[in-house]
Amino acid sequence: MAKKFTKPKHLQKSEISRAKDSLKIDFNSLISFSFKYFISVDGKFEPYSWNADYFTTLIERLKELSRLSVQQFYSNRSKSLRSHPIDWNGTTEDSFGLPQEDQIVHVPYQFELSANEYGRVHGFIIDSVFYIRWLDPDHNLYSKS
Repeated sequence: MAKKFTKPKHLQKSEISRAKDSLKIDFNSLISFSFKYFISVDGKFEPYSWNADYFTTLIERLKELSRLSVQQFYSNRSKSLRSHPIDWNGTTEDSFGLPQEDQIVHVPYQFELSANEYGRVHGFIIDSVFYIRWLDPDHNLYSKS
């Protein structure tokens, strides 16, 4: 059997480039947000004890991001946004826990609400919609406690 050829690392596409290629997205569309798949998890991703400042920051961030195209969201390297794919290795979860997740979620994604404060929003993009799965102000997805 022939040996499988692997391109050198510097010639391989990035994870984001591969994800973009696999999706049928108009990258010029403005990004929008949905809570269709949102879930709170007791003791981990539960919003009931969070203060009003958190929710004000969340709404302001979503408003600000809604002005970006999908392409701008994917390519934004702002230190206050830090949007990037989720690598489940090193997290407290293996997936979002959705039924038939492998058919729904192409690339799990996250972004910060603000630099060094208020944690992250975790979810995934379908077309030009970012579906919010978890709100994580305390970085519990990455806490192994």
